[in-house]
Amino acid sequence: MPFWTCEQCGAQFPDSSAPPRSCPICEDERQFVNWNGQAWLSREDLSKSHRVLWRDDLGIPGLGVEPPFAIRQRALLLREPDGCVMWDCIPLATNEAIAYVRSLGGLKAIAISHPHFYGAVADWSEAFGGIPVYLHGDDRAWITRPHPSIVPWYGESCRLSNDILILRAGGHFAGGTLLHWRAGAEGRGALLTGDIATVSMDRRSVSFMYSYPNNIPQNAQSVRRIAGVVEPLAFDRIYGAWWDRNIATDAKAAFNASVRRYLSAIS
Repeated sequence: MPFWTCEQCGAQFPDSSAPPRSCPICEDERQFVNWNGQAWLSREDLSKSHRVLWRDDLGIPGLGVEPPFAIRQRALLLREPDGCVMWDCIPLATNEAIAYVRSLGGLKAIAISHPHFYGAVADWSEAFGGIPVYLHGDDRAWITRPHPSIVPWYGESCRLSNDILILRAGGHFAGGTLLHWRAGAEGRGALLTGDIATVSMDRRSVSFMYSYPNNIPQNAQSVRRIAGVVEPLAFDRIYGAWWDRNIATDAKAAFNASVRRYLSAIS
């Protein structure tokens, strides 16, 4: 039986003879159901109509799907001596893409910022021997394809290596997660935010929304919490949720200024 992927958000669902009746992620007020109605692709059909591309994104190898699919999510591969950590995920794992990741040292773990980026985490985990997939336990109700590799971590932080730390920031989702890579940006530190703090189009600032497509802003309390999580971290670069949506230098100052601007705008 096929595994089904939601065409609107890219989440993969368990194998079944027919597609699910609905996607709870898209029916939530933070996302939306396609204007033409809920639609699904089997994993096999998705692999026939799309391919995985890989390229550099400001010094980090990244993976995306072409032609553009779902919310156009991309994954980043943080290389360490014993393998890569995949940050966020894409809806498709092809043999060619798996071989490319192996050429970088393979995967040792996957960490996801929040449910909009779950994608095909189970497929990517299985391709590398069932590596752990770290999702914050506060968001476990949103898991669309349960799998033994999923590690629902709890608390405020989880260390994946000496240089990689994931932190619960909340905001977009209760378990919304940021990743701090101490070795990133040539040793100056990098913060990977997904769209918990989204890099704006000027690529000099970030902003905060509860729902981007439905224009629901974050409240002040949530933004202050995110800022409090970020405050102790040392970083010079921010990587956002999509290709090239990054702040290349002096990113901590840009983040702090963005928080002040946002709080002033909603006060």
